Amino acid sequence: MWESYKKSFQAYLKLEKSLSGNSTEAYLRDIDKLTDYLQLQSLALAPADITLKHLQSFLAWIAELGMQPTTQARVISGIRAFYRFCLLENIVQQDPTLLVEAPKTRRTLPDVLSFEEIEQILSAIDLSKPEGTRNKAIIETMYSCGLRVSEVVQLRISQLYLDVGYIRVIGKGDKERLVPIGGTAIKHIKIYLQEIRPQLTVKPGNEDFVFLNKRGTLLTRVMIFLVIKALATKAQIQKTISPHTFRHSFATHLIEGGANLRAVQEMLGHESITTTEIYTHLDREFLRKTLDQFHPLFNKSS
Repeated sequence: MWESYKKSFQAYLKLEKSLSGNSTEAYLRDIDKLTDYLQLQSLALAPADITLKHLQSFLAWIAELGMQPTTQARVISGIRAFYRFCLLENIVQQDPTLLVEAPKTRRTLPDVLSFEEIEQILSAIDLSKPEGTRNKAIIETMYSCGLRVSEVVQLRISQLYLDVGYIRVIGKGDKERLVPIGGTAIKHIKIYLQEIRPQLTVKPGNEDFVFLNKRGTLLTRVMIFLVIKALATKAQIQKTISPHTFRHSFATHLIEGGANLRAVQEMLGHESITTTEIYTHLDREFLRKTLDQFHPLFNKSS
């Protein structure tokens, strides 16, 4: 009985909230978890029939399944969004999620690469192969601009303004932002576009995408993940590395270098400044040096 509600919710997320396909699917999977629970409990309940007690039992169930607190919190967020929609559409008169308590989560800091480690990864690329030139351009772009892997995959030639040092990025919710791009990344993109990409037989519909596979079609996020994991292994780096690691490293290096938090927020495309604040985890030595340099009384003896 929930299918019609889910279809309406899906349309709302896409048309009203302008969420991407991936984000929309994530919300729908959260609702699927709730309906799976109701089915297992033989509870034939409509959205308006769900109470706080039902939701508390549901949360206990997903916790018993071994779901991590962060994932539990994400599911609760999706269900809350669904009930906000239901209120707007008069499907329900009360929101049962208002008193639901999300599990406490520790905000863990992602692994960050040092500049030397990034250099090691770049040095591990085999530039004698066409895909090596492409991979170097991809990694240079991710680190230079702090892009999400999905933004790299979807980057188009028509979004490149390399002559003025900017690229136009389509981020979450189809929101656009202009991001500066460094000279090294520009150099390697140009090499790829001028020397490697013309050798590909580009499949129809893929002509404007920057980075393509050897079959002339769009790269996948998984493919970029595998490329980076292989390079990290080759470079003998022990940290847990993914494409997002370069985005984390980009932001951390800017903050440690003294960049304005709002500027970093703008470049990353974060809707909220609190999301960007995770990158203010400067190490103690850096903080000590900052105080030593700028605080007038820090090194003075009493």
